[in-house]
Parts: sequence; C-alpha cells; structure tokens
Amino acid sequence: MLQKVKDIYSESIQIQISASSLLSENIANAAQMVMQCLLSGHKVIACGSGRSHANAQLLVANLLNRYDLARPSFPSVLLDLNGAIGNALIFEKARETLYQHQFNAIACPGDLLLAFAPLGSEKTVLNVIENAVEKELRVVALTGANNDTIQGILAAEDLQIAVPATKESRILENHLFVINALCELVDLSLFPSA
Repeated sequence: MLQKVKDIYSESIQIQISASSLLSENIANAAQMVMQCLLSGHKVIACGSGRSHANAQLLVANLLNRYDLARPSFPSVLLDLNGAIGNALIFEKARETLYQHQFNAIACPGDLLLAFAPLGSEKTVLNVIENAVEKELRVVALTGANNDTIQGILAAEDLQIAVPATKESRILENHLFVINALCELVDLSLFPSA
C-alpha cells in the first residue's frame, strides 16, 4: 500500500512538471480574461459535470468570497441543479440541456464562461460551451488530454487549458491547481498592494 501511495505521488508530480511547461502561458492568459471580464462589469459563469462540478463550485466560492486576500466579492455564478430548480429541470428537460436553460437566462454579452470538462465528453458542459460560442461569449475550457470535441467547438478567441493527462483523478487535481493559480493571479493583479 505504501508503494502505491508513492506511485500516485510520482504520477501526480510528473503531470505537474509537464503541465508547468505546457500550461503556464494559458493559465496567465485565462487570468487576463477573468480580469478583463470583471473590470468591465461582467460576471464569470462556471460549470462542471460530475466530479468536476465541485471544482467549478470552488472557483465560484473563491471569486465570491475570497482566495487569499480580504477583498470585495467578484460577480460569479455556478450553474447548478440543486434542490427544486434541478428537480423541475430534470422532470421537464433532457439531462444534456439542463445547464443550458440556466445559462441562457443569465448569460450576457461580456460574461466569461469557465467550463470544466476533464474527459471532454460531458454533454451538459458541451452544450453550454456551444451556447456560449453562439452568443459570442468568451470561454475558458479546462479539460484533459482527450479534448478533440471541445477543441472543435471553441472559437478563435477562446482558450483551452488541457491538462496533459487522461486519468480523470489526475486531471481533476490539476484543475484545482489551475483554479488556485487563476485566483491568486487575479487577486495579485487587481490588488497589488494587499
């Protein structure tokens, strides 16, 4: 069992090393996109399906509450299906379009979509990305190495942060790193003296 733990660490570290050289520029560019969105008075909309929903939720919590700095809340919304909203939509709509209805109701020109799709095949998230592209909203898609579908949907001004891994658990933990890096970059850029 001890060796397995060491193997998991080793696998995770190797992916982080690879991601460092492959993703740093895209993470910095994504932070710029978030800052431009917020500074122009718009909101960040986040979504994820399955276990990646928790990552989207963490991003929104960091933007609404704080990351490291005590600062004003940033406008951000999580597409979510909890409670009565989820039950009503599930009862009346196809599962693949559930987030789409919320997105269409709240998305405005200038908003930014951060979509978490580690496997690249999450229909609920793919449909929201397609909607965002149709509405000409900018998109940051956080994916894994298998991302051909999403890559084909994104517009030229959109951004993909594709973790160099195919195992969902490694992708999800790297998405957590990306979330932390984005929030730290945004905080430090908007509040440099804090």
